[in-house]
Amino acid sequence: MTLEADTTDKKRRSLKPLTSLFPYLKRYRGLVAGALIFLCLAAATTLALPIAIRRMLDHGFQAADSEFINAYFAMMIVMALVLAVASALRYYYVITIGERVVADLRRDVFAHVTKLSPSFFDINQSGEIVSRLTADTTQLKSAVGATASLALRNTILCLGAIVMMIATSPKLSIMVLAAIPVIVFPLVGFGRSVRQRSRAAQDTLAEASSYAGEVIGAARTLQAFNAEEAARTRYSSSVESAYEAARSAIRSRSLLTGVAIALVFGSVVGVLWYGAQSVLAGTMSGGTLGQFLLYSLIAAGSLGTLSEVWGELSQAAGAAERLHELLAEHPAIAAPAVPKALPEPAEGSVSFEDVYFSYPSAKTKSALNGLSFSVAHGETVAIVGPSGAGKSTIFSLILRFYDPLSGTIRLDGVDIREADPEAVRARIAIVPQDTTIFASSIHDNIAFGTPNACRGMVEVAAEAAQASEFIGRLENGFDTIVGERGVTLSGGQRQRIAIARALLRDAPLLLLDEATSALDAESETLVQKALDGLMRDRTTIVIAHRLATVLKADRILVLDDGRIVEEGTHQSLIQQGGLYAKLARLQFETGGRDFTAAAQ
Repeated sequence: MTLEADTTDKKRRSLKPLTSLFPYLKRYRGLVAGALIFLCLAAATTLALPIAIRRMLDHGFQAADSEFINAYFAMMIVMALVLAVASALRYYYVITIGERVVADLRRDVFAHVTKLSPSFFDINQSGEIVSRLTADTTQLKSAVGATASLALRNTILCLGAIVMMIATSPKLSIMVLAAIPVIVFPLVGFGRSVRQRSRAAQDTLAEASSYAGEVIGAARTLQAFNAEEAARTRYSSSVESAYEAARSAIRSRSLLTGVAIALVFGSVVGVLWYGAQSVLAGTMSGGTLGQFLLYSLIAAGSLGTLSEVWGELSQAAGAAERLHELLAEHPAIAAPAVPKALPEPAEGSVSFEDVYFSYPSAKTKSALNGLSFSVAHGETVAIVGPSGAGKSTIFSLILRFYDPLSGTIRLDGVDIREADPEAVRARIAIVPQDTTIFASSIHDNIAFGTPNACRGMVEVAAEAAQASEFIGRLENGFDTIVGERGVTLSGGQRQRIAIARALLRDAPLLLLDEATSALDAESETLVQKALDGLMRDRTTIVIAHRLATVLKADRILVLDDGRIVEEGTHQSLIQQGGLYAKLARLQFETGGRDFTAAAQ
């Protein structure tokens, strides 16, 4: 499932997505209870003010009793203080709830995303996911905090005011209540429109953010190809689209607010005109009309605020819906209900048994076709072949990023589908061709995957990986921050950090994915020396494009079109005169070009 905007269920047009936040609110019942108590206290104090004003108008002025008036004003000051304290505490509780719930939500969404299988990321942009983690959760923070509080407060005020209006003057109240359906139905209809447009605005902004993330992450490539203007044009277009979508939502909200205010206050004015006629006729006191007027204004103001709040909640519902879609994604790769334990001691032996596989994003193209081979404990096996032959796919399946369509993959004799994926990956260390370096210290990068490693262990791994020499020349040594994706390091330095990371992991099965193919001669010598130490006493599978590694392998598997077409040692394969011999001959003739380039 992709996270495209048009996949939204169009039938869900209410605030129902916000109910997904209830489990988070239940965690903090104390905060919620405090918010409700002070919210109700503030609302009750507000609703009590018109009664005090009526009694003052009807009794204080008629009797010209200054003490009566003074007493009522003193009581109103006390009520104002109670309202101020209750409002301040209500604000504290509701904002705290919003911050706490959104922090938990961000944590849960991030944790869930990290568990999703690579097939999910094959078809979804990382920028889109990050947008949901940031922009959408920020939208929800406002909804759970201030907006939800306003909604509850004004709902209580509106209902309380209506009850008091009925108690004050049933006749006038009937007229007001008759006008409510005329007010409410347009609000609901406009609210649906606001929610749809808000969702579209959020999706459009996420697309712009996704593109910006890609461009910023590839700034050097962008400038090297003088593509700044093209990038600016495309991003500007995306931003304008997001602006137009947001403006559409704003127009709907503005129209919603205007219609609500016109209907509410128009109805109030009509009812009050009728009440003024009753006062003139002597059937109602001025204080009673004043009390009814205040309650009408409270009810009207509450409804007007609710119309605006409804628009904000509709926007939040769109954000909650997008986050719910993300949380509803299930990993394609999951541990069985009762995982089978891997045998001890770990050996790292691997076998493929008639494995067929196609990537989910390219189901019509087969990546592996009946692949079968085995690698024994302590053996080093090299896999060579032209680009697209299926070499990297083998590593992805061993790591259980995907499951084969048919056939079996075993690690230490256990079908990896019957084992816990974490247990499988715990027995594997990988040194990829394109090393991932994080924007943190060298120590943290080496210790990535072994977070409990002490400084001494990290230093030993760096020494074995031939990395200590260049780390020692850095100003802060192991505490040097290397920049995003290790931009301050050379390719050879990044590779040696990756080797140190694998050494520190100390796994029985080692996967080397073209670890030296893009290095200069000096770096390749250092990296190869580090690899020799890493491979010692480990089961090793090497994807190789250069003969230096292949020559040291116990066996070489020649892969083509997802199946093994040749197998043997370097010398025996040369003598066969097949695909391997052709690749090797072309490599020598082209002065050291790798197998892939030579085969094309």
